[in-house]
Amino acid sequence: METELLDLLLLSFSKQALVKAMLSKPGDKRELKTVITPRAIGGKLLLQAETFLADNKAVHENIDPENNSRLAARIGAHGQINLITSAGECELRRSKAGKVTLIGGEKLRRALAGEVLPRIPVAKNDRQKARILSGSEPFLRLLGVSNENGRVFDKKQAKFRQINRFLELIRDCLPYLPKEGALRICDLCCGKSYLSFAAYHYFANVLGRTVRMTGVDLKPDVMEFCADAAKKLGFTGLEFRFGDVAAYDAGEHVHLVLSLHACDIATDLVLSRAVAFGADVILSTPCCHHELNHALDCPALGFLSQYSMLRQKFCDAATDALRLKYLEACGYTTCALELIDPEETPKNILLRGVRRKDFDPSGAEAKALWQAYESAKTFLVGGGNVQKALSQKS
Repeated sequence: METELLDLLLLSFSKQALVKAMLSKPGDKRELKTVITPRAIGGKLLLQAETFLADNKAVHENIDPENNSRLAARIGAHGQINLITSAGECELRRSKAGKVTLIGGEKLRRALAGEVLPRIPVAKNDRQKARILSGSEPFLRLLGVSNENGRVFDKKQAKFRQINRFLELIRDCLPYLPKEGALRICDLCCGKSYLSFAAYHYFANVLGRTVRMTGVDLKPDVMEFCADAAKKLGFTGLEFRFGDVAAYDAGEHVHLVLSLHACDIATDLVLSRAVAFGADVILSTPCCHHELNHALDCPALGFLSQYSMLRQKFCDAATDALRLKYLEACGYTTCALELIDPEETPKNILLRGVRRKDFDPSGAEAKALWQAYESAKTFLVGGGNVQKALSQKS
């Protein structure tokens, strides 16, 4: 079975149909998993094995596809391998007793025998990724993301990718923000404020805009640290305030509201305040979702809610859907986007709202949208009080 899986891996690689091979349940407890993908390195097609370790590091090995023994050793050292190709998938499982089963192998072989297969573009390692941040930015060094040489620390690689991705999503929203004049930005429930510093740097230093930005959080020591960091960096338009987001008054129209991983109903408070500010753009990545899980009262969903894991996954999605329906009822065009690879963190959904200039909050459309939001909430919780923060129009 292992030999057959290896043959399928090499066959899909030779036909440029290999997406990746996921090797999990390793025998070596120092490892978490290994991902094998095709890579073009120095003009040659190789297989790159990226092994994620228990100490949050990752190591890479480039393997010549002709080195069957090295690939076979990796396959033999794992209890489960999922081979994913453009023609289909198969899975190898190894029981505790050592029995090996290959599921979908013959079907995948027949599919790979086809004359025309969707080709998977091969990534290149000898080309630097085009990112907004390089790692050498002073604020990243000050916040402990990179060292004095601009190298991102291994334990901060995921955070670095997350910040860059968020900045890309901010960049996508530039058409909805004023082209001239000062930009008013709020980062609510900002925490250690990686995003606050990154967004300020992007607008002020990369785009050359005048920015008035405020980060708000309930942790006074963290806000003091961030204020001191902003002063050291010369970020004169960036301030931090200790206080309750629900009570924060921006005092003027806000163009952009950001929030990264506000916990549970704190995300609802962020959205409520953003609507109250009349924010042109809202970008919010929720964190944990507990409120609906506690309040879910829907007999029609009993077949699903009786399973705790599925109940939580459903409540996660339903809570974010309710949040988007709320924003629509308040005059926003909405969508849910993927922040980063879900393999890195399950907290990878970003909610985006762009304020509609033509929206009449007292019109028939607004009433219908609000009714749709209330109906969805009633369906899920009956007479419950889930998302109390959003139960009244701001």
